[in-house]
Amino acid sequence: MALDQSFVGRTYPPTEPYEVGREKIREFAEAVGESNPAYTDPDAAKAFGHSDVIAPPTFVFSITFRAAGQVIEDPQLGLDYSRVVHGDQKFAYVRPVRAGDRLSVTSTIEGIKSLAGNDVLDIRGEVHDEAGELVVTAWTKLVARAAEEA
Repeated sequence: MALDQSFVGRTYPPTEPYEVGREKIREFAEAVGESNPAYTDPDAAKAFGHSDVIAPPTFVFSITFRAAGQVIEDPQLGLDYSRVVHGDQKFAYVRPVRAGDRLSVTSTIEGIKSLAGNDVLDIRGEVHDEAGELVVTAWTKLVARAAEEA
């Protein structure tokens, strides 16, 4: 069943703030093989002009994808998550994510289309800090594979 086109433009409420911790950043950097000392060493980060360690660019995916759960779990949308694969991801940063940031995400459905029986869902996640300043915008593309014919 195709997703409802009327959901394009729908915005979901902001998430509760997520506090970015130094240890979470360090763990993520190690997991993805990032060796930049600005991700793990506060003194190195300060030498690069940051107030504390910063997160690798893809760190924010864990926050924005959790926020996209509001879209994914919306029963009115009708998305069958068991058929979903991750299609694409991109980010546009205003500034790096830093340890100590408290970030909230607002998710908006930017597009819904059908391609060869597959539903393609584009979600924009705007990440703001506690002061309401935009930190990064993330775009997630999800593809709900067509149901197999019996």
